[in-house]
Amino acid sequence: MERGPPRPATVVELSHDTRPIIGRGPPLVATFVTLAAASIALMVADDRYAHLDRVRHWLSAGAYPVQVAVDTPFRAWNWLTDSFADRSRLRQENLELTARLRLANLQLQRFAALEDENRRLRDMRENSAGIAERVLVSSILNVDLDPFRHRIVVDKGSEDGVFKGQAVLDGEGIFGQVTRVHSHSAEVILISDAEHAIPVQSNRSGVRTIAVGTGDSSKLSLPFVTVESDIQPGDLLISTGIGGVFPRGYPVAEVTRVERTPAATFALVDARPTANLDREREVLLVWFDPADPEVEESATTAAEPTAADGQAEAASGTPPVAAPAAAPPESGAGE
Repeated sequence: MERGPPRPATVVELSHDTRPIIGRGPPLVATFVTLAAASIALMVADDRYAHLDRVRHWLSAGAYPVQVAVDTPFRAWNWLTDSFADRSRLRQENLELTARLRLANLQLQRFAALEDENRRLRDMRENSAGIAERVLVSSILNVDLDPFRHRIVVDKGSEDGVFKGQAVLDGEGIFGQVTRVHSHSAEVILISDAEHAIPVQSNRSGVRTIAVGTGDSSKLSLPFVTVESDIQPGDLLISTGIGGVFPRGYPVAEVTRVERTPAATFALVDARPTANLDREREVLLVWFDPADPEVEESATTAAEPTAADGQAEAASGTPPVAAPAAAPPESGAGE
């Protein structure tokens, strides 16, 4: 088999046109002029004849979804940041308001405490008016925690004119009397102390007797009331002023129980102190003139105790009645 002569190779020539692409179309100046003229014509036509309003409306309606789609991420981001910022701001404001509320509550409680204190002091002043010549408000510094010793320490002492045996009151009744005096403090025995006793009188019937402490701040005992004595529950017991320790006519206690047994000589009588022995924070130290004519008359009448009372006291070993107060210093300090 014979082969034919070889075929010549096909050569593809590439165009080597080196003219710039921009320069191949119409001249730039002509294009610019054409577009500028078209723009001016459209603006004039739109301004004078409003032929493009419908076209603009269509274009605006078509572009609105695109605008919304583009703007939605930004709106969502702003909403999230604002939400977190508002929540943080609200949390901070809530903390500030809570702190202010607590401070306001503390101030309100303080104001209420001051109001109660002023009321107590005013009641003390008003109740002691006409009974004491001079009063001195004193704060309680310490309370004896021994349940069998009802003693307190007040913040007034000999430098303030306080003396041993001085009567101590509160706004409701007789509180106790001074037993020890120091320069700037004094010890006070309460009327509920088991070692204390005070002469009292029924404000209703006038029956006189002795109220003795029981070691219970809410109860006094009247061991020398005979079964024939006119004492009833609810009777108000007031101080007699005998001995010159306590001012006459000041409330001491209210009778709460009277039990009479025909075979017994004395009745079982209990009374509740009118003074707030376990709650007061301020007390009144009082100066008064024991040489009141009524007091002297009462003291003269009761100078000799009855035989029954003397026998009962000797037999029962009841604590002695509060001793007469020592005379106050001439140069007693002011309030």
